[in-house]
This record gives sequence, structure tokens and C-alpha cells, in this order.
Amino acid sequence: MELRIDRSSVERCRALAQAIAAPVSDFIDAHSTVAVERSVLRLLGVDGVGADEIPVPNVIVDALGADAKADGVSLAFGRAVAETGLAPEILGREIAAGSHAVTDFARVPAEAARAALRPHVEAGLERVRSRRVERDERLARLPQQPAPLLYVIVASGNIYEDRTAAVAAAEAGAQIIAVIRSTGQSLLDFVPYGPTTEGFGGTYATQANFKIMREALDEASERLGRYVMLTNYASGLCMPEIATTAALERLDMLLNDSMYGILFRDINMKRTFVDQHFSRMLNAYSGIVINTGEDNYLTTADAVEQAHAVLASQFINEEFAHRAGMPDRQIGLGDAYEISPDLEDGFLFQVAQAQLARQIFPQAPLKYMPPTKHMTGDIFKGHLIDALFNLTSVMTGQTIHLCGMLTEAIHTPFLGDRVLAIENAQYVMNTARHFGEEISFKDGGRIETRARDVLSDCERLLSRVAETGMMESIEGKAFADVSRPPDGGRGFDGVFARGPEYWNPFEEALRAELGLSAARGAAAAVR
Repeated sequence: MELRIDRSSVERCRALAQAIAAPVSDFIDAHSTVAVERSVLRLLGVDGVGADEIPVPNVIVDALGADAKADGVSLAFGRAVAETGLAPEILGREIAAGSHAVTDFARVPAEAARAALRPHVEAGLERVRSRRVERDERLARLPQQPAPLLYVIVASGNIYEDRTAAVAAAEAGAQIIAVIRSTGQSLLDFVPYGPTTEGFGGTYATQANFKIMREALDEASERLGRYVMLTNYASGLCMPEIATTAALERLDMLLNDSMYGILFRDINMKRTFVDQHFSRMLNAYSGIVINTGEDNYLTTADAVEQAHAVLASQFINEEFAHRAGMPDRQIGLGDAYEISPDLEDGFLFQVAQAQLARQIFPQAPLKYMPPTKHMTGDIFKGHLIDALFNLTSVMTGQTIHLCGMLTEAIHTPFLGDRVLAIENAQYVMNTARHFGEEISFKDGGRIETRARDVLSDCERLLSRVAETGMMESIEGKAFADVSRPPDGGRGFDGVFARGPEYWNPFEEALRAELGLSAARGAAAAVR
């Protein structure tokens, strides 16, 4: 099953995406954020909370003056390590307790600071690397069932209740478990500490919660004889810190999009672009598959009219991921089955969009999102729409498949609703497993014409964005019919220009490990 599309147009779209990303990469190269700096501390082993439950990484970064911050937290903290001889974790706690101030060691030479941190940087990278090796070994011993991989959400607010629901979903056939974050966590400029038992619409993303869920799913994996993957969200004001804690606790996937926080959470775009670059470098190194958020565009805009914007965003997300050293096999580009069920030939349009993405990004583990926008509470119709979604997914070779719930738009799904969703997907995907290999598209037919139109419109949109500029285009509502100003939104005060002495040892090490050009912002050689 192959669409006859203009391959030269696909290549032009990729070239335009490169032109769009280049100026943003130049900005990224010259800036850092408080969240990136806090991630450096976490990778060094700094953790815990101080007075008023403020996380220690926040205490340290917030204590830096403008000049010290411009050099990066690594130099200031490295000077303190060199002078005190304390391990980063212990030193962090003492700074939070007031026993030391991170700014008290400015006279220590930079060379001494670098030398003092070197073994701790290597140890931090080794912790991440060992978790990746552990994942690879488990996947070799407990292989996944064939794609599309069935992805199910849990979201009670209580991590211990989520653990029970996650194991039950895995036993029912789920291959990926996602824990939705508590409403509003993306707007918090700190990561909560420890296990949490209260949350609204989801459960807080904390390192302790990651650990609890990972251990439970590992036990279930051994019992079921197949590896059950774990997903959370690396977005919002703490995007790189979530990526850090996820790498340390061996999560397998993270929702991580270059524009989601900008468009849908009003997080400053400059903050987001800088944060996502460091996050994706760490994701690439840790072997975590990212899930991008193009499906969200279709919640605020019409799925037929904005299909080309979804494709354009996929090209842009791919380019930013490549620039962070991510190979295609870790770039889970997003799409969604969101065309109105009342539209004549809507199913054909859905197939066109899904197949178009599959052919343009053949090595990407595409993430296909279920129908939600047009679900009415009619559970019978909803179950039928989900079945068509499941059929589209298996026939077009999608990889990550978020199971649709028949009770969407009624309440947070019960365990029984999840079981029915999994059974629906299993039935359709088993009975139509090789359907896509047995059919072909009519030359110039409705599906092929739709795909060609979407690709052509995508190229025109990318051309306009390349001419106007990425940040200016977002302000001009180029994506999802949402406008955000470059210097507005949440978190803008956490962005700062790098000084001439700026140093981020993990960025340096990751660039070398991932084979990125010494000139920051250059696209990775691996595609």
C-alpha cells in the first residue's frame, strides 16, 4: 500500500524545515534557562528539598547573581565542590540548609572547578547510560508484541492507585502505560519531591513516582513475559528536569514537543526552544522515545483544514530532534484521528493523513492519537469510531497507538473502559493485521488526491514560515490558530544570555557522545 506523492516536495519541505530551525538554533546556542541549569545539578546528584519544601536545585540556581548565572551553575557549584571537597548531593543539602552559599567561592579558579566536577559528570552520565543498557537487555529478553503498541493512560492523582491501574491495564494487554500529570504541573517552575497521593486530573511527575511505577511495571513485565513501557510528560517549565529524572529512572517514552507548551500552555517560546534542545539531547543519549504533540492542534482547529499544519509541525519537530542528535527511531511524531465522523469520506481522509505520515517518516515510531474531539457520550457510536481508528492504525503501520475510550467525554475512564478499549484494538488489529499489504490506492483517487493536497499545502506553509521566521510565525497564528508573542508567556524571566565563560559540562559531553558538530545547532549526522 503506497501513495504516489511528489518526493521532491518532501525533500523541499525538509530543506525548509532546516531553514526554519537554523535561526532558532542560533538563539539556543547563545542562551540557557534556569531549568537547564537545575538539570545540570540533578545530573550531578543534587536532590532533595530545603526550607518550605523548595527543591535544592531551585535554591542553588535562584541564589546565583546575574553574572554567575551567565557563566552557568556548573562553574559556581564546581568552585564550591573544589573548595569544600564535598560530594554534590551533600553540598547541595548544606547549601539549602544555609551552611554554605554557592556564591562564596568566586575566587576559586575555573580550572579547579572543572577538575572537581569532572568525575561527578562522568558518574552522572554513567547512571544514565546504565539505565539505557538495562532497558536494552530487558527488551532483548522480554520482547514487545508487534506494533501498533497499545498505549493506555492512568490518571488517578494517587501514584499508588495509578500503580494498581497500570498493572491491571498491562495484564489486559496494554504495552505502554502513560501516567498523566496533575493539571497545571507544566506551569510549576519546580519539580515536586517524593511520592504524591493527591492530584487533579492526573498524578504529579516526580522522580519518586517514576521509580514506583517503573518497579511495578518491571515486576509485571517479568510475569507477563513482555516488556511494558512507561511514559510521562517532559514539557512545561521543567521540561529538561523531567527528562533528567526520566533518564535516571528508565522511562521509555516522554511527551516532548517543540511547540506544545508555547501554543497550549502559554509558556514563553524562547524558554521552550532552549529547554527542548537540552531535553532532546538527554533523551537521545538515554534512548527515550519522544512523543510529539501535533494531535493537540486538532483540538483548537479543524482537522481537515489544518491537516497541512500538522504535517508541517512534524517536519519541524523532526528537524529540531535531529539537531539534538536524535535518530529517527526515537522521534515519535504525532497525529490524530480527529476528523468529524459526520463528514462524508472522512475515513478516507484519515487514511490519507496516516499513510502520508508513514511514508514521509518511514523510520519514525509514529504515535497515533484516538478520536476525542467529536465524542458525544454515545458509547456505542464512540466504540465504533474507535474501531475505525484502530483499523486506520494497523493498515497504515502506525507504531504507538493510544487506545480510544468509549466513555470519552463522560468521565475519567474506569478500568473496565480500558479493558474494552484494549479488546477493541486487539480484535481489529489481529483480524486486519496484514490488510495494508493486500490493497493499493487508486491512482488519482480520493485518498491519493487528499494526500497530495495536504503535502502541497504543507510546503506552502513551511515556505511562509521560513520567510517570516519561526517565532514571528507562531505570533501570527501559523499553528493551531493560536498566537503567542516571542517575549511573552510564562517563564520568560528564566531565560538568560550565556556569558563568555559559560560552561555546561553535560552539554559538552552529550554533544561528543551523540556525534554532534562542535558548532552548536548543526544538525546531527544521524538521521
